[in-house]
Amino acid sequence: MNQTRPKVKRSRALGIALTPKCVRYFERRPFPPGQHGRARRTTSDYKVRLLEKQRLKAQYDLHEGQLRRAFDRAVRRPGKTGEELIVELESRLDALVLRAGFARTIYQARQVVTHQHVTVNGRRLDRPSARLQPGDVIAVAERSRGKAPFLAAAAGAHAPERLAPYLEVSLPGLTARLTRLPLRSEVPVLCEEQLVVEYYSR
Repeated sequence: MNQTRPKVKRSRALGIALTPKCVRYFERRPFPPGQHGRARRTTSDYKVRLLEKQRLKAQYDLHEGQLRRAFDRAVRRPGKTGEELIVELESRLDALVLRAGFARTIYQARQVVTHQHVTVNGRRLDRPSARLQPGDVIAVAERSRGKAPFLAAAAGAHAPERLAPYLEVSLPGLTARLTRLPLRSEVPVLCEEQLVVEYYSR
């Protein structure tokens, strides 16, 4: 069975390509899957907010409880809740492994963390949800650097077109340092976060 198909269907349902492999399928059929995918549908305000929440959750590969807890933390911060939510999610270890170019997708980033291929400040960490602070250093563990995915990463195979300005990255060394918290405008996530705030505030 082609394991990419469920993500393709999900991409079409959410209106965003969730992985690089999904892009060509999504561009070919940029409408929801199913018999009535092309049909025009009436959309309620609730459905619009729900879809935006689902889009955000999918881009970070989160469970509902994880996103809800991140929202609750964002509410307690002094800035705009929507922007604080994105900063909260972008400070996760798996998100930063992806942005540094050490993994091709958020799914792969989560996997390499849980399999203990990544260290933070010299110590192995296997929690993708761990939130990092400015000054923290991410690295691929020494014993893992000879594995094919990391050899590809060191050669720049997974490097994003625009490196995150809040990271200092050495791809040959497979290390990255979080220099500061990101700004919302710097985070390459497709989301109208105010709709997510409205969804959780209803």
